[in-house]
Amino acid sequence: MTELDQLFDDANGCLAIGEFEDAIAIYRQCVALDPQFFDGWHALGMALLKVGHVKEAIGCGLQSTTLKPNDLLAWTSLSQMYVRDGQIAEAEFAKGNARILSLGGKVARE
Repeated sequence: MTELDQLFDDANGCLAIGEFEDAIAIYRQCVALDPQFFDGWHALGMALLKVGHVKEAIGCGLQSTTLKPNDLLAWTSLSQMYVRDGQIAEAEFAKGNARILSLGGKVARE
């Protein structure tokens, strides 16, 4: 198991038992170790959303959709983040991309 895998497992464990701030700190280590780590960015964004750090969560959500523009979960999560921030137009755009993907389409060439 790599250091990144171990850190990610540790963060997920913290999240599972409700230690959100600890999970966030470890997810931050994950993305610092590998800035291309999609799962780390997505998990960090969702954890930040859970504790109410919505603007920062949106930044992580945007990074997730940049890394994997055809990931349904990334767009769905980003839409939720925008809704929490009151950015309805942005939420609808993200939701639209999620819908395209859910129907088997693509929003970006791979």
